[in-house]
Amino acid sequence: MAKDVLIVDDEGNIRRMLRALLESEGYGVREAGTAEAALEEAGQSSPEVILLDLMLPGMSGLDALPRFGEAAPGAPVIMMSGRATLSDAVAATRMGAFHFFEKPLAPESVLVTVRAALEI
Repeated sequence: MAKDVLIVDDEGNIRRMLRALLESEGYGVREAGTAEAALEEAGQSSPEVILLDLMLPGMSGLDALPRFGEAAPGAPVIMMSGRATLSDAVAATRMGAFHFFEKPLAPESVLVTVRAALEI
């Protein structure tokens, strides 16, 4: 059975690139463009890993991060951002993020990190 990954990013091109990358490796993929939609999706589909953008319309990824603990218990959250500061990365890690990526994303790094997140 495919491991499900939830991609949360307001940029459609990022979601499409990550979907193609992950599906080519056999992962099941779900997508959301906002944190609010992602929390609802996570509650319904129970993803095993969440890729969460920091800057989202409405609720930020940082604000949504602790809520995924309830919506998808045990699912590691990998944060991503194109405009993050060091303090954002530290805050996300302190709040329980498994890893923090800066965009542009390196496909091999994403795959290695998703695999590692699934092993914990």
